[in-house]
Amino acid sequence: MKLLVTGGAGYIGSITTRLLLDAGHEVVVLDNLSTGFPEAVAPGVTLVDADIRDAGRVLTPAAGFDAVLHFAGLIAAGESMARPELYWDHNVIRSLALLDAVRAARVPRFVFSSTAAVYGNPTELPITESAVKAPTSTYGATKLTFDHALTSEAFAHGLAAVSLRYFNVAGAYLRPDGTAVGERHDPETHLIPIALQVAAGKRDKLQLFGDDYPTPDGTCVRDYIHVEDLARAHLLALDAATPSEHRIFNLGNGNGFSNRQVVEAVREVTGVDLPVEIAPRRSGDPAALVASSAKARSELGWVPEKDTLQAMISDAWEFYHGHVAR
Repeated sequence: MKLLVTGGAGYIGSITTRLLLDAGHEVVVLDNLSTGFPEAVAPGVTLVDADIRDAGRVLTPAAGFDAVLHFAGLIAAGESMARPELYWDHNVIRSLALLDAVRAARVPRFVFSSTAAVYGNPTELPITESAVKAPTSTYGATKLTFDHALTSEAFAHGLAAVSLRYFNVAGAYLRPDGTAVGERHDPETHLIPIALQVAAGKRDKLQLFGDDYPTPDGTCVRDYIHVEDLARAHLLALDAATPSEHRIFNLGNGNGFSNRQVVEAVREVTGVDLPVEIAPRRSGDPAALVASSAKARSELGWVPEKDTLQAMISDAWEFYHGHVAR
């Protein structure tokens, strides 16, 4: 298929692009490079430096695209509470402009990078796709809004849409040929890469936000998924996309790890005794998010292969230590 990947110069998008190429697809990346890295784009891929609101320049009826995989957007829950206008603009208004271009170009399939943040503080664990959606952050609210837009689009215009609701993503993509792609947001807001920065001496200490949550050790519990496992799910989603349906799948490994468990795993992998400081809770952070991926397993045939913290952190550490911290 001929595919457009928005945000394909970013962490997850660039890794998914490589798996799409390996599967024989033709890929065009659309990225404004505000947070992405042109060097992360795979060789042989056309990179269009543009915003998703201008996707109509690329998505024309004559271009012959078979699908769009939409990764572009803002992702920091904390920032979304302080600057909500940015998140409504990027994650909703600009994404709706992309959807307009998809409709005009008659692109039949659409795979969306959604989030577990749409569930907010769940009443039951593990979280299934039918759980109540009550986002506690603007970030989660904007992602849920676009999910609703996809449902309407599928009903009204026959789009074959799939939303993949991620839980916490970690790890790096490492290949024997030396290809290495990993997480390097600026500024970084995710726990594991920040912990690795501390281990590499780039930060003085690691802050854990809150130790009084109703969890076994008082720190937030999250379901972590390896980025390579996540990327594979997008290929399966392309095959599973069904006209006039909006299919939704949670992606996680089904196990919850606390922030303190992450710290101990980073210490084990890196051999560094990380200094830790407890900071106040962040607004919008749920106590626990753990996925039920039963639907993805049964309907997509998706099974996470790298489901331990040690595997995720080892890959992330190899990438960070060898390619970023130098």
